[in-house]
Amino acid sequence: MTRIANAVRPRLARAADAVRPGLTRATDTVRPYLARTAAAVKPQVTRFTGMTRPETVKTWQYSAGAATAGLALAATVVTAAGPWDSSGQRTAERDRAVALERTGGTDHAGDSGTTAAGPRPAPSAASVLTALGGGANTVKSAPTGKALAAVLGPLLGNTALGARHTAVVVDVASGRRLYGAGAGTALIPASTTKIATAVAALSALGADHRLTTRTALEPDTQELVLVGGGDPTLTAREDGGGGWASLRELAHETAAALKKRGIAAVTLSYDKTLYAGSEIHPIGVNDNLAPVSALMADEARTDDSASGPVARVSDPAADASRTFARFLADDGIRTTSPGPSKATGRAENLAQVSSPPLSALVERMLTNSDNDIAEALARQTAVADRQRADFEGGGTAIRDRLRKLGLPLAGAQFHDGSGLDRADRLTANLLTALLVKAGDPDRPELRPVLTGLPVAGFTGTLTSRYTDGAAGVVRAKTGTLTGVNTLAGTVVDQDGRLLAFAFLTADTTDPGAAQSALDRTASALAACGCG
Repeated sequence: MTRIANAVRPRLARAADAVRPGLTRATDTVRPYLARTAAAVKPQVTRFTGMTRPETVKTWQYSAGAATAGLALAATVVTAAGPWDSSGQRTAERDRAVALERTGGTDHAGDSGTTAAGPRPAPSAASVLTALGGGANTVKSAPTGKALAAVLGPLLGNTALGARHTAVVVDVASGRRLYGAGAGTALIPASTTKIATAVAALSALGADHRLTTRTALEPDTQELVLVGGGDPTLTAREDGGGGWASLRELAHETAAALKKRGIAAVTLSYDKTLYAGSEIHPIGVNDNLAPVSALMADEARTDDSASGPVARVSDPAADASRTFARFLADDGIRTTSPGPSKATGRAENLAQVSSPPLSALVERMLTNSDNDIAEALARQTAVADRQRADFEGGGTAIRDRLRKLGLPLAGAQFHDGSGLDRADRLTANLLTALLVKAGDPDRPELRPVLTGLPVAGFTGTLTSRYTDGAAGVVRAKTGTLTGVNTLAGTVVDQDGRLLAFAFLTADTTDPGAAQSALDRTASALAACGCG
């Protein structure tokens, strides 16, 4: 930890010098907003908790000082060098601090951070980077369990959270559990499962791994095979952009390679054999997830959306191949109607396109709760772990990778990568351990798990939440199924400490009320000066 701190400190100092003028402007810009936020939240917190003692209200108040400190921290480390800064994430974080009153962020507006051109990676969670070099986490002692129980207990007792709930809060810097209620009880995690999927995939494949779609020409038959590499973000849209692999570009490069060989007509086939088993999730055909295929374009969506539920095509590989054939025709290459096949070892590679690095895929998955990417990463983890690349193999591989990381797996069950399967089970203990592992200075490849978490009030599935609470301070993955509401992520408390938390509920009857109750609980944790 000392070595990391010594290495990072000079870079942070240079970053601070670079952004200090902008930070002054940002602070002047947001100070009136923060004052209004504090004034607005105080009476609401009193109403939520039913507490009237002055000292209690003060504990719950979301203060402008804490928010300003969070913005200052973000602006200071936003330009610190990192492996994923090429996406402009840290710049986006700084711009967000200046434009705090906007409903969306620099890269993420009210569309859950997506555009027709393809979503950009989530903005870097700058405050999370305190875990890399100590920072504010060393200033004051961690909150005490007794103090946290006094703060969280009344909120977690809200009947809106159903008959059962579990909760854990952990200090990221030390990994020490500060609060636990049913920590080892396994409940349905819903989409917080994606945190486990992300850690497993990054651990198995590395943050720089890319998913490649290619074309191969069989030398004896002149059969052209479109070979799927499992990239659900492959796009066929004309305005592609966003750094995602383009099916149009692949067709153009393939046509050029064919023309060099004097070939103007081919038999077109497609290979989706990287994945095995049923393509249909155990929940059945569902607008939240396309059939899981190693070859698809734009997540097999039937409109121009890039996130959220929508009807999907029934055979993604065949649909993508027909689109590919049209692109080849545009470049003067005639094809047959495409059918399934498998590229042989003798086939000559003609062209290929690759996805953004796995770090960006993980961030998009977590920010938008993207089920298609989640199931693709589960299968990619299975391939890397030499398991059968189906739903069962993906679950086995995820568990295997987490076991190798030494994470607490008692009671955990993985039946998919997205959390849509109600047979999945996770504990609050495991979810917080995953977040702490992602902040481990010795595991930089796992950092996208933290930077991809939706930012309260600004990005992804939290865009419209926390608008009157800890906006920009809470960063968390949401989870919702019938009767299930979950939330797991990180927060910087009043004392500047980075905390990981996980709240899981069961048997809820009003999803909106349960969601609001969880948000209030996370906001209270952000407002806690419980050291």
